[in-house]
Formats: sequence, C-alpha cells, structure tokens
Amino acid sequence: MRISLLGPPGSGKGTQADAIRGRYGIAHVSSGDLLRAAVREGSELGVEAQRYMDAGQLVPSRLVVDLVRERVSSDDCAEGYLLDGFPRAIDQAEMLCGMLDDGEPVLDHVVALEVPEDEVVRRLSGRRNCPECAAIYHVEFSPPATDGVCDHCGSALEQRDDDREETIRQRLAVYREATAPLLEYYDERGLLRRIDGTGPPQDVEARVGAALE
Repeated sequence: MRISLLGPPGSGKGTQADAIRGRYGIAHVSSGDLLRAAVREGSELGVEAQRYMDAGQLVPSRLVVDLVRERVSSDDCAEGYLLDGFPRAIDQAEMLCGMLDDGEPVLDHVVALEVPEDEVVRRLSGRRNCPECAAIYHVEFSPPATDGVCDHCGSALEQRDDDREETIRQRLAVYREATAPLLEYYDERGLLRRIDGTGPPQDVEARVGAALE
C-alpha cells in the first residue's frame, strides 16, 4: 500500500504516521526527516533548506524531490510506503507521478488530516524543549513539575523559534497557499480521504483506519 499523509503543521501527522506504519508494515518516508538529516550533515542542500525552514516556508521542490526519489527506491519500500510531508504542492505531486517506472500505482490513498487553525496554534505554541537532554513538554498538555524547568536535568526550557505564534501562523498561511490545492487535485483523482484530526490520537487513528479499509 502506498499512502501520502497530508495536514498542516501540528495536525498530528507524526503520531498517525507511526500508527499507519505499524498497521500495514510499510516504510515511513518523511521528507522532513530527510531534510533535517541533510541539515545536520551540513550539506549544500541542507544549508539552503535551513533558511526556508527557519522562516516557516516550504523548501523548494527541487531540494526535496531527489531526496524522496532515492528513498522510495530502497528495498524496504518495495512492498509499500507512507509519504509523510510529501508532496506539499501541485508541482511535487506531478513530479511524484514520474518517480516510479515499475508500472505500479504511485499512490493508493491520500490521507488529509484536518485541524482548525486556532487548535494548531494552541498545540504548537505551548511546546517547550530542553536544550540539554532534548525532553519535550507542553505548557498545557504535559507541563514540567516546575514551570520552565526540565524535570530530568534541571535545565531552563526553551521555545523554538518556529513554535512562536507569529511563525506558526506564517507556516499555516504557506500551507493554505501551497498545499491545500492538493486536496482538490487528489479529490478529482478519487484518492483523497479527509480525516477529522481533532480529539484524542486513538480516535483519529480509528478514523484513519476506517477510511483506508
């Protein structure tokens, strides 16, 4: 099974990607992970991508497509894969159609998680990170025992720049402009599965499972 998982930042794509991968035993291909790896390695592509990511903008397609093409050609993708964060724009969707040459469908389902904008801001702006041990907290959903202090190592917690409200809303604006048109694109092809992404993760998982079955 070949699936693309779409949704705005903060919609729970990571949680649902893990559930889908576990249910179907397919490879998880995250364009975000591929890009972050390139950034960590300090490659030319990674340095360029970092500028867009820090500004809450989409990384240009030319920097993403080659990474994804190489990944889905791996042996562990032969029986299927979950594309997480790709495609993000119509041009990427069209490039995706030409990525495989084995005659198989490129995608069987496109799952779109839908979450109201204010809920996304609430989810993301409340996140706090420990710079020392990498623990993650949320001021509302999973706060530390002492406000602003890591439970594990006692370090002062930080808020990532891309978790600040102004940057989140910019990311959402970019999503609406570039990614939302994909919903119509895939709906016309009979591949779109719209999923209510609000509520407990297990409820969302059940909705996704029902749509895929």
